[in-house]
Amino acid sequence: MEVAVVDYGAGNLRSVTRALAAAGGAPRLVRAPEGLAGARLVVVPGVGAFAPAMRRLHAAGLVDALRAVARSGTPLLGLCLGMQLLFDESDEGGQVTEGLGILRGVVRRLPPGVKVPHMGWNTLEIDRPGPLVAGLPDPAYVYFVHSYVVRPADRAVVVAWSTHGERFPAIVRAGSIFGFQFHPEKSSRLGARLLGNLLAGLRARVAP
Repeated sequence: MEVAVVDYGAGNLRSVTRALAAAGGAPRLVRAPEGLAGARLVVVPGVGAFAPAMRRLHAAGLVDALRAVARSGTPLLGLCLGMQLLFDESDEGGQVTEGLGILRGVVRRLPPGVKVPHMGWNTLEIDRPGPLVAGLPDPAYVYFVHSYVVRPADRAVVVAWSTHGERFPAIVRAGSIFGFQFHPEKSSRLGARLLGNLLAGLRARVAP
């Protein structure tokens, strides 16, 4: 399955492409809108800050292209910062920056008094069982590195939660749009299982 991994200078691309290949995908890096054509899945990875990431996406002409991918129904997956970019805005860095606006909601800093970044293994609390999270152990641990979290306008998009100072969305899904706040490529067998579940569902044309 052809997977377009958006390369906008956000790092960690080698680990992401390796994890997607191990899960059964055929990943390729994309730096321009035309590279998205023909992909069965588009992945927006990311480490770093929201505002610089959006500037790089704009500079590459990828903002409108990613919005068009979402409108077309082509599956789109955001990882860590990439998940946050799917939403309306972030106030990271003390300024409000417009996101892709594919999903409704905002990105806000974890509450005062907790260690940031939230770095390391933490549990998933499954809220919407289904094929995407099938076969996960209980408890299920995944690897996080972030200081900001999504606050969706519609809590129905949340598939799984985690908690660090506050309960926050760890997996979101709305139609063909998916987001993981954690790093599946760093989450050992469980991350591989989630990516495998997603690709298997898309390959079978079954909603994961």
